[in-house]
Amino acid sequence: MAAGQVPVGSGLTGTGALPGLLDGVDDVLADLSPERRELFALRVERWWPDLRAGLAAVHDPATAAALEQRLLRAAATAYAEREPELHRLDQARTLRPDWFQEPGMLGYAAYTERYAGTLQGVHGRLDHLRELGVTYLHLMPVLQPREGDSDGGYAVADYRAVRSDLGDVEDLRELARALRAQGTSLVLDLVLNHVAREHEWARRAREGDPRYRAYFHVHPDRERPDAYERTLPEVFPDFAPGNFTWDDELGGWVWTTFNSFQWDVDWSNPDVLVEYAEVVLFLANLGVEVLRLDAIAFIWKRLGTDCQNQPEVHSLTQVLRALARVACPAVLLKAEAIVSPHQLVQYLGQGEHHGRVSDLAYHNTLMVQFWSMVASQDVRLAAQALGALPAAPSSAAWITYVRCHDDIGWAITDEDAAAVGLDGYQHRAFLSDWFSGSFPGSPARGLVFQENPATGDRRISGSAAALTGLVAAQDDGAGVGDPRVDAAVARVLLGHALVMGWGGVPVLWMGDELGLPGDDAWADEPGHGSDNRWAHRPWMDEAALGARHDGTTVPGRLFAGVRHLAGVRASLPHLHASVASEVLEVHDPGVLAVLRRHPVGDLLALYNATQEWRSYPGWRLEELGLGGAHDALTGAPVHRGDDGNVWLAPWSAAWLRLL
Repeated sequence: MAAGQVPVGSGLTGTGALPGLLDGVDDVLADLSPERRELFALRVERWWPDLRAGLAAVHDPATAAALEQRLLRAAATAYAEREPELHRLDQARTLRPDWFQEPGMLGYAAYTERYAGTLQGVHGRLDHLRELGVTYLHLMPVLQPREGDSDGGYAVADYRAVRSDLGDVEDLRELARALRAQGTSLVLDLVLNHVAREHEWARRAREGDPRYRAYFHVHPDRERPDAYERTLPEVFPDFAPGNFTWDDELGGWVWTTFNSFQWDVDWSNPDVLVEYAEVVLFLANLGVEVLRLDAIAFIWKRLGTDCQNQPEVHSLTQVLRALARVACPAVLLKAEAIVSPHQLVQYLGQGEHHGRVSDLAYHNTLMVQFWSMVASQDVRLAAQALGALPAAPSSAAWITYVRCHDDIGWAITDEDAAAVGLDGYQHRAFLSDWFSGSFPGSPARGLVFQENPATGDRRISGSAAALTGLVAAQDDGAGVGDPRVDAAVARVLLGHALVMGWGGVPVLWMGDELGLPGDDAWADEPGHGSDNRWAHRPWMDEAALGARHDGTTVPGRLFAGVRHLAGVRASLPHLHASVASEVLEVHDPGVLAVLRRHPVGDLLALYNATQEWRSYPGWRLEELGLGGAHDALTGAPVHRGDDGNVWLAPWSAAWLRLL
């Protein structure tokens, strides 16, 4: 054996905690080269303490020790089976761990069938993604859901199969290869909180198998469910009230946070953790590079709480991440946690979990504050809320977005609102009124989703075109050159400038880059009639796609604008995700100022969220050392007025830096 190699089974040195750990996987790794076995051993030495600590926070020592061996065997098996191309990607990503933080990253999210029909059909539209500069493609649920209503695909009946109307597992593997060849990472959803009632685990539970009954939270009567319900909110109060469902076959009340056909799994059961760990490794070996951990905030239940954001959530995520780092380090975990602003950063890691949990998380607050700025034409609440957020770990990144497939919930705290002289309840009500078009003078055409009379909560559905007033203007027959259309296009591009200028990974929702209005026939599809979120999940419009190179059309204007923003972003090292965004004091209530301090120099991003020309003080620019700055978005020196101030056109952005 060459000098320096670590034989499997010899016991590792350097940590004091791992000697002999690998003895139990000698047989799994036996056919690998000495170099591959050594690499596995070194990864275990590096990452296993994180996994061990995560298990210790959730389980007693005996259970944790047994789990550790099962998880190690799963990791070793996946590592041994990983194909050479993916093994090479693992090596490249290990040498370049900040690959996903680089400013050249640009995401795109779509439903496969609505974008291109099938997985094979996506191959035919890769040119559209290449032109935009997309490096991260999130295809919404493609794993096999239940028949009929499946909550948009999030009621999964089989984690190891693909929806038959989209293709099969080999189609998914081939698409991942094609995307990888052009430098694009495939992103898929992994629903952690629940499975479909039709899933094999649930079926076996209904058949009376005690092993699988223990995979779920099942109660023989209402005593325990009623105790939980006292502190549980309702996710879908309109069509799925309550959090428990009686099942005759099961003979009990099963926990169903979202819908009666989505059964919450019991993550306190060690078998459940192993099942999901093996699913993570299976998908990673298909070529999936990012897993969106759906509904992660809900996976741990504790009586007397809202059963969200419990500490065990982060410990379990740490286990999954460490496991992936050992077997398939090219894979990232992304937390889908739409939680209150002060809880958000926890999903990227705070305290003992700093840098050890999800690599990516949705910056829901940024999205909410953009829409608040647009409606109120006032940035003070945004500056307060965004400035109050703790910094994310430098090894992680936010997913930033103007909107996504889901509804918009107004996650604005009463404390942030009060800090700028607003009443939180009234402001949230104003935003719902504005974006549903019921507020006088509003051009928005969104839809109210899941109104809760008890709390006054009203969420909003709608495409970017609908929410910015573009749909209303076009319905009146207006086109490019009409002030209403031009202003709406400017608002859409302002949103994309904000999310692209924040750092992290900006993600476009399919159709927003073309100004697609939405799907007027959303309610006609089976299972969609009670869920108006389908209104902003349109089918790709062939005419709009064909017009994307014609600057005289709305699709052409938006496509060119988004592509320009992405191209400029990719050229600016200041927008590396490891650099924090610092929200500066507000000088004009219509202008948001965000500073990014980078070793190559500072970048000051200015966003005018009003319909008027607004200014930023020239003296402040000088104070920041940016008196001679150029606007990266125009390539020209910063526009100064006779008063020496920087002037911004209505609904516009400027990214200022020294050449």
